[in-house]
Amino acid sequence: MEEKAFVQAVSERTGLSRQESADLARATLETLAHRLSSGEARNLALELPEGLAESVRRGATAEIERFDYDELVRRVAQRNVLKPDEADGGVRAVLVTLREAISETEFGHAMSQLGADFTRPIENFAG
Repeated sequence: MEEKAFVQAVSERTGLSRQESADLARATLETLAHRLSSGEARNLALELPEGLAESVRRGATAEIERFDYDELVRRVAQRNVLKPDEADGGVRAVLVTLREAISETEFGHAMSQLGADFTRPIENFAG
């Protein structure tokens, strides 16, 4: 999936502008990368278009940070100046779009490192 299509899908799911959706996608992917091993972040970046891959690479760190889904939403909300409910819906939209944009195998690997706390919010996402 091209970056333009990824951002468009997030925009359609959230009702945010294309620019807001692009910023949201980048912030979410960069923050998620803090939770992934460096190898998993590298593998994820390989399946994304360059602009989004760069966000993952920027967020990848030598040590995995430990935080839950609510903390992810809090960080994304703070970074994008969104209300908590807007950030929650936006993060869900990015995760659902990510699931569509990369291989099922890679999505499964990434989500296995993130844990059920990150998969539950997108199971029934209707955005």
